[in-house]
Amino acid sequence: MNDISTINLFLEAGLVVKSVMVILLLISLFSWIIIFERYFLYRKIKSLNIIFERKFWSGEDLNTLFKEVNNNDLVLSGSSSVFRNAFKEFNRLKSDEDVNELDLEGINRSMRVAIARDEEDMNKHLPFLANAGSVSPYIGLLGTVWGIMTSFQGLSDATQATINAVAPGISEALIATAMGLFAAIPAVVAYNRFTSQSDSISQSTAIFAEELASIFYRQVLKNKK
Repeated sequence: MNDISTINLFLEAGLVVKSVMVILLLISLFSWIIIFERYFLYRKIKSLNIIFERKFWSGEDLNTLFKEVNNNDLVLSGSSSVFRNAFKEFNRLKSDEDVNELDLEGINRSMRVAIARDEEDMNKHLPFLANAGSVSPYIGLLGTVWGIMTSFQGLSDATQATINAVAPGISEALIATAMGLFAAIPAVVAYNRFTSQSDSISQSTAIFAEELASIFYRQVLKNKK
């Protein structure tokens, strides 16, 4: 009785089906690397946001807080990045006696830039997951179709047409479909999950930015009196 393990099916497969399997294996490998990397990144950003906003709303002096984050060696994201950019602009405005709404818009602009930069960083590599999720099943289907076609071509040369003659070829072809789904499903789930988390973090940061802009606006009006 022939051993129809996955390894044997791969070794006995034709060149095209083997190539399809290798491509799908690489796609799956890269997808999982990205999934773990993005998972820990989002987890880190959420944790840093919670810690920073807790310190911010605790009543700590903003100048002291700014000194803690105003370090070019620190890679900031989320609320802390928005605060650093906004406070730099705010310090510049404080030295100007004639501050108008256009100047205050500079603070909002600096925060929007920080938020956009964070969104770009959070969404990095996500297009690969989207492409892996949409393309992998079709790559697997290509291997399946090619393997079945090869099996039936070989059947025409066989002396006796039995299921045993085509079973190995069809099995190796179906393995390609299974590998396509194995690569696609985690990629799609992760892409949807990470996209949702990215939107949630961006929305939370945008709310913090609006509250921060309100604080600076009141402070500027207070300094003008």
